[in-house]
Amino acid sequence: MHTLAPKLANSSLQGLPRNDAKYPPIMPRRGSGPQPKRPIPHVKRVIAVASGKGGVGKSTIAANLALGLAATSNDVLGRRARVGLLDLDLFGPSVPKLMHLEDLGEPELTKRTSLLVDNYHRLTFTAENALLPLTNYSIPCMSMGFLLPPQSSGSNADTPVVWRGLMVMKAVQQLLFDVDWRAGMTPDSDPMAPGHESLDVLVIDMPPGTGDVALSLSQLVLVDGAVIVSTPQEVALVDARKGITMFQKVQVPILGLVLNMAHFLAPDTGKTYPIFGSAQSFEALAHRLNVPVLGRIPLEMHMCYGSDQGVPEVLRPHSDAPGSAQASLLSMARRTWAQLAKADNAKHAPSSSSS
Repeated sequence: MHTLAPKLANSSLQGLPRNDAKYPPIMPRRGSGPQPKRPIPHVKRVIAVASGKGGVGKSTIAANLALGLAATSNDVLGRRARVGLLDLDLFGPSVPKLMHLEDLGEPELTKRTSLLVDNYHRLTFTAENALLPLTNYSIPCMSMGFLLPPQSSGSNADTPVVWRGLMVMKAVQQLLFDVDWRAGMTPDSDPMAPGHESLDVLVIDMPPGTGDVALSLSQLVLVDGAVIVSTPQEVALVDARKGITMFQKVQVPILGLVLNMAHFLAPDTGKTYPIFGSAQSFEALAHRLNVPVLGRIPLEMHMCYGSDQGVPEVLRPHSDAPGSAQASLLSMARRTWAQLAKADNAKHAPSSSSS
């Protein structure tokens, strides 16, 4: 059983724990060649939720996808999956708000070094002083928003992250490899209750665009697939295409596309209004790239309100009527499970050159 370290009183100005001198971050060096990809400790599958442009609801989709994967997993695994949510949007973390985990203090740290052989006989390593996730709705979460120092108001919601590239690289590596996903903590439960196992799926909420974080993730981590989120507007689809191209270039499979805010669903009449334009260009993009559409999520007033209150739409009771946002999100999760199964089968299929 883990022994917990005290709170991070000695954290850096950026809110990150100080690295042990024995395990400095891996930085790319000129002429050293690419770093080998490696699994995230105690994580079986990794899904990156990305968008080419901000403001399309990517973080909302990521939070609901994590909850939806857990809610629909019994038909796939015969049990409830253990799903985690990692917020890699360092400059605009939304997971604390979406998952009702704001201003709970900094995460605890482990004080044990552990080694683990994964299903592919690869050795993974969890160092001491690994961060313990915060958990709500049975979803362990980690975010830069948990690590920022508070302002005079007592909240860190207004604390900015003002970094250059190397600091971003360091933070990304710590959030990827220095989190012990086998356990999480809530305000009212034992943070290290026994019996916790590795995550079945880790959903990563990516920052918008194709910058340092997206490139670092694709170069450092074995990612099982990416989910690309867009709205119907052509201006959003232009950047979504760039995100798809980037993941394809770094050999990350595209699990599918999600059309968010596909239309507005009027709560009084049930009529739909395409306030962000027709979905024709989105459908054409999916067809041209031969990429499945995982979901078409309507814009509903209570979904926006629930997100602001830290209650994701998947959790809202009695709201799974056909065509509703919740029904669409749960269908998105089921399709994602199906795409993961296809990716697993392709990964373990014998190559055509072998005989």
